[in-house]
Amino acid sequence: MSTTRPAPSISDVLASGDHPMMSFEFFPPRDDAGVAQLVETIAGLDPLRPDFVSVTYGASGSTRARTIDATRLIQTRTDALTMAHLTCASQSVAEITDAIDAYAEAGVSHILAVRGDPACGPTAPWEKHPEGLDNATDLVKLIKASGDFCVGVAGFPDAHPEHHDFDLDARILAEKEQAGAEFAITQLFFDADAYFRLVERVRKLGCRLPIIAGIMPVTSVSQIERFATFSGADLPAPLVASLHAVADDPAAVRAVGLQVATELCDRLLAGGAPGLQFFTQNRSRATAEILARLRQIPPHQG
Repeated sequence: MSTTRPAPSISDVLASGDHPMMSFEFFPPRDDAGVAQLVETIAGLDPLRPDFVSVTYGASGSTRARTIDATRLIQTRTDALTMAHLTCASQSVAEITDAIDAYAEAGVSHILAVRGDPACGPTAPWEKHPEGLDNATDLVKLIKASGDFCVGVAGFPDAHPEHHDFDLDARILAEKEQAGAEFAITQLFFDADAYFRLVERVRKLGCRLPIIAGIMPVTSVSQIERFATFSGADLPAPLVASLHAVADDPAAVRAVGLQVATELCDRLLAGGAPGLQFFTQNRSRATAEILARLRQIPPHQG
């Protein structure tokens, strides 16, 4: 089954350079309460006029079904473009192709192609499914061969945790572009310089992919330390010190986190980042507050 992408696509908007793109990432709800929470979050964020929203993906069959259901739900609740994630971890080519066909049937023409992590975590050795794909580059090729999809990929400002090799990450990102990827979204990070170094490395290789910065709002110490450990993101010492200084005061932790995120977003946009993607954790308040603060800083109003 093939699909036709809408106009303008995410790639088209990035190429126009009219404005920095803003987008929100959601995950598939696990139960009825989660569905209600997702609907509430979309309602809270949709007035912020995101350019696109995305839905994460898991390798198991039940999670795949939840992703498709969540994608359909989101499409009925927002006018923003909807992008679905797709991984090749623990899946055969036939299963991946079925997922691509399901996305096309649901009217989804934007896919974020990521390798996915082994079952034992992102630092565990990669094991290809016996009937699967080797990496995200091959996944991009398969998606592009399956229809008129606009394909995004992942980038790693703090280096992928499996090898922690910045130059290797840059070469892989360039290979993804050659395979047909049209933009990248980074893993979460907290140091703007790490993002700018990633951009510099890939540009030296001739890679012109627009790289959207992934932003994780910090609202609790334990949560952000857990996500940083899992993703391989570096937590800057000043941020850690600031958070631990107020660790016993949840409101103060949240205030520090929102301020840090706002300053990070401001610096990234000032330095030329073509857009921001907020990892919402299916909550709207922190993301909305960061954007409200950001839009009070010239020239981000509007």
